Amino acid sequence: MPRITFRKDGTETSEAVADNTNLVVRAGIRKFPWPHLRYGCGMGKCGKCACRILAGAEHLPEPNWKERQVLGEERLAEGCRLVCQLWLHHDLALTQDGVAPPPVRATPTLPPRG
Repeated sequence: MPRITFRKDGTETSEAVADNTNLVVRAGIRKFPWPHLRYGCGMGKCGKCACRILAGAEHLPEPNWKERQVLGEERLAEGCRLVCQLWLHHDLALTQDGVAPPPVRATPTLPPRG
């Protein structure tokens, strides 16, 4: 079972989770790391669950297209990932301290029908 360590606001919580766990799904059903994890849509669109990986990144898959689009290459290079896109199989340490969600992009509007 992977051990997940989550650091936020000066506190550290750690717990073993089942293999193939998604932390946003667990937070949504009020399991670890709830209430500490900031998250939103759970689908890789909003970026609210952006975290910096502190240890264990070598066991994660390559960032997917959603992470590349929402976070961009610079933030990915800094160790940021979207937690909603990760299904965990190994120990991992992560934080949301100093990791702001990406800015909200304006929704394109359609021209009036006429």
